[in-house]
Amino acid sequence: MKVTVVGAGAVGASCAEYIAIKNFASEVVILDIKEGFAEGKAMDLMQCASLNGFDTKITGVTNDYSQTANSDICVITSGIPRKPGMTREELIGINAGIVKNVSKSLLEHSPNMILIVVSNPMDTMTYLAHKSTGMPKNRIIGMGGALDSARFKYRLAEALGAPISDVDGMVVGGHSDTGMVPLTSHATRNSIKVSEFLSEERLAQVAEDTKVGGATLTKLLGTSAWYAPGAAVSGMVQAIACDTKKIFPCSTFLEGEYGLNDICIGVPVVLGKDGIEKIVDIPLSDAEKAHMKASAEGVAKTNGLLEL
Repeated sequence: MKVTVVGAGAVGASCAEYIAIKNFASEVVILDIKEGFAEGKAMDLMQCASLNGFDTKITGVTNDYSQTANSDICVITSGIPRKPGMTREELIGINAGIVKNVSKSLLEHSPNMILIVVSNPMDTMTYLAHKSTGMPKNRIIGMGGALDSARFKYRLAEALGAPISDVDGMVVGGHSDTGMVPLTSHATRNSIKVSEFLSEERLAQVAEDTKVGGATLTKLLGTSAWYAPGAAVSGMVQAIACDTKKIFPCSTFLEGEYGLNDICIGVPVVLGKDGIEKIVDIPLSDAEKAHMKASAEGVAKTNGLLEL
């Protein structure tokens, strides 16, 4: 199993580290345009191998896509990160060109790859990858929902005063501060609805804190977060590589599902060896349906800025 991560910045390096530590991939290639940067990150990570007990080979390359040939899974993290006060949508001008060129270069050398898009604005970049590559829709996946759901569960556990292993919850919709739809009606603590423990007001606050989770961290760190995004990607890669059939909310191309067409947005899917193996239809409350519709309208507006 060969995995390529494009972008050796904080998010890309975290992706590579978590994938390697889980020891299911034979090789991880990190590619970056900055001379020597990916090579340095790869060497540093390989020097962790004996300490962290993994045998995955990590290779760093500078802008040489031939080294990514025959990758089973490719991850695009490259692009400019958010700065404090920036929205994800403001990144579209630069990142669209990067994602378009990177996805085409990866496809040239790995025609059977499954592609995971992390670059922001993530739903629009996933849509761009669909339109620019012509790959089957099951093989192009946007990461956002997996990360947003992890942040939702963190906030739920915080509000409940519970261990996070007791908590389950999911975020669908667009990967943006206004587009996320935390499914409070489906959230549980050890199979009991969280509404049995938390007031409507507290649940509403949890949802709002989840939506601005990325912006909160950007303000504190001065740039985008990287640990949780890297962990989210590694979980998705492992589900595909090991054919676990695990359900993640992911940005996927919809053709009528959830009443939406010609858009990539976060919905629950089953991930396995073929990428997205099934889109899972779950009931939404009237309020959640309204939020999902508004979220899709926002994503479609951002998509309209693309030069396809």
